[in-house]
Amino acid sequence: MRIDIISIFPDYFAPLDVSLIGKARERGTLDVRVHQLRDWAHDVHKSVDDTPYGGGPGMVMKPEVWGEAIDSVIGDGAPRMVVPTPSGRPFTQELAQELAGEPWLLFACGRYEGIDSRVVEEYSERLRVDEVGIGDYVLAGGEVAVLVMVEAVGRLLPGVLGNAQSAVDDSFAPGAMRNLVEGPVYTKPPVWRGREVPDVLLSGHHGKIARWRRDQALRRTVRNRPELAAELDPEMLDKHDRKLLEELSFRVEPEDMAN
Repeated sequence: MRIDIISIFPDYFAPLDVSLIGKARERGTLDVRVHQLRDWAHDVHKSVDDTPYGGGPGMVMKPEVWGEAIDSVIGDGAPRMVVPTPSGRPFTQELAQELAGEPWLLFACGRYEGIDSRVVEEYSERLRVDEVGIGDYVLAGGEVAVLVMVEAVGRLLPGVLGNAQSAVDDSFAPGAMRNLVEGPVYTKPPVWRGREVPDVLLSGHHGKIARWRRDQALRRTVRNRPELAAELDPEMLDKHDRKLLEELSFRVEPEDMAN
């Protein structure tokens, strides 16, 4: 996969040289290219922003600079373009899976009050453009969001994870973990400061271990993310799941309890 990132702070992306993503880049699985937006600004100050029409605080990033930058980076190509913004659609594991299937992604990192809206309008006629937010909060710029998305997408590429099953068992992963967060995990020693690893995990009984993990995922989701638990697919819930949800006093719609 090729990933291009345009930003006024290219150094922000140094973390992409380390850990799993760094190794994927070394192997050639992931080709990440970071570009300085100011390279396409032509005034003496390399300005990339101006005052907003209609007044108001802050500055808006100039469309002509972004237009030249994007045209230069993509040439005649057609990457999928992602613009991080708190007003965008939520970034989810499902979207990460979708983006991981693309051969080429282009990330446009906004700053200040954002990028002139005509840029998204312009390139939506030529490319698939997604405005995406990583949460209901505001950051100083899109760089942090892009780091999050590149790591979430990159780890899903074939060969990046040491064990591909890790992605299958992730929180929010499509299938049995959809709308569930992962439960607690443990390693050696079996007793630490008087705290013991649950016996079931030492039993070697794969069926019981799977059931325990499922139960813990349900418990943690209800406790920490009840809005996700409310979206559980009733067809994915067995009798044991439903009994546990009742014990947790989790309100399930009557029609969800059918069958």
